[in-house]
Amino acid sequence: MTFTPEVIDLLIEARWIAAVDPDVVLKNHAVAINHGRILAVLPASEARTRYQAAQRVTLDEHILIPGLINLHTHAAMSLMRGLADDLPLMEWLQKHIWPAEAEHVSAQFVYDGTRLACAEMLKGGITCFNDMYFYPEAAATAAAELGMRTMLGITALEFPTPYASDADDYLDKGLAVRELWRNNPLIGFCLAPHAPYTVSDRSFERILTLSEQLNLPIHCHIHETRHEVEESQRQHQQSPLERLHHLGLLGPGFIGVHGVHLAESDLELLAATGSSIAHCPTSNLKLASGIAPVVRMRQLGINVGLGTDGAASNNRLDLFGEMRLASLLAKGTSGDASALPARDILRMATLNGAIALGLGHEIGSITAGKAADLCAVNLGTLETKPCFDPVSHLIYVAGRESVSHVWVAGKCCVDHKTKPNPAQNDLDSAIALWQNKLEFRQEP
Repeated sequence: MTFTPEVIDLLIEARWIAAVDPDVVLKNHAVAINHGRILAVLPASEARTRYQAAQRVTLDEHILIPGLINLHTHAAMSLMRGLADDLPLMEWLQKHIWPAEAEHVSAQFVYDGTRLACAEMLKGGITCFNDMYFYPEAAATAAAELGMRTMLGITALEFPTPYASDADDYLDKGLAVRELWRNNPLIGFCLAPHAPYTVSDRSFERILTLSEQLNLPIHCHIHETRHEVEESQRQHQQSPLERLHHLGLLGPGFIGVHGVHLAESDLELLAATGSSIAHCPTSNLKLASGIAPVVRMRQLGINVGLGTDGAASNNRLDLFGEMRLASLLAKGTSGDASALPARDILRMATLNGAIALGLGHEIGSITAGKAADLCAVNLGTLETKPCFDPVSHLIYVAGRESVSHVWVAGKCCVDHKTKPNPAQNDLDSAIALWQNKLEFRQEP
């Protein structure tokens, strides 16, 4: 009887594959992909016999990992990169960022800024980002054009902006956009109340109702600065997290962003409710907010993912940088060199982020049945040799410049470090235009 190989779309062979779930590193294996999904992970020699692939990619000196997940960013703020550096958070927001947004943020601004952010993130191995910003329709259009997976925030604030007049208006507009994009498999939505100090109890109650009715995660800045916590104690006689818990928002669908200043009771609340934290170490340091107690979070079993925050406060959308910094900060603050080892950090940047977004069944690991969101990292260059442990090299040696290929749902978005997207030819001129406008408003 003659054996007939199964015809598939793509076969990727790699020197190493870090599956994440299960927590194994496979050598000389292959990933079989069809219709955007992972069919199997198996030895390369067996894969060549079993499958007839329309395309085969051989990565002799690479490690293949799940696509990285940026659990918190403000993508369109890439156009404000470096606009007002070296300032504390509230001065940065109130005197620079919010005035610039009031004058310039529009659907076109968000479209161009999100295109820039997506291009940067894809080239750095990020295949999915969790966004919080205005004009989500423009952000969805930009992400879809570049083939990137995203969870877009349905933002809520109590004060008016050019986008909306009050919290109800923000929510209503965001929900209308969700309805328009609900059939796109790469575009999802979160409810995104900005922070407890900008959202009322009444609005939080509506957000909770919507979350329960529509099964949407809640994505919210929380405990970012000491001042925020102190003001909450003064106004509400409880911490911001205690307030949100009292309102019913904490739970497996809640993603708290930053979580820098957390008392033990706050940490226990996060653990008991199954809430997640988006850890943004670079932004926390750059704005002098502090260092989140991630080691203690992990001891308590809290799900922690990694985010960059926006390029205005980082100033890079670079999860390789966040992975390395998160690991080093954990070791330095705990006095334990074994804290947050490389494999734990890789899981934080992949599967933990997927779980926080409610996408753990779909992305975050190289597992049969999941979407083929993948990133190939070249460990064969002079700067990365010798290589004794490829996962350790991912965190402590390689950088985003080592990313060679990226696939989202099986579609190649970065090929040999190049983004094959001629539709983005006008991006440079669009960025230059916004730079001129933003520079004009800056005080001399």
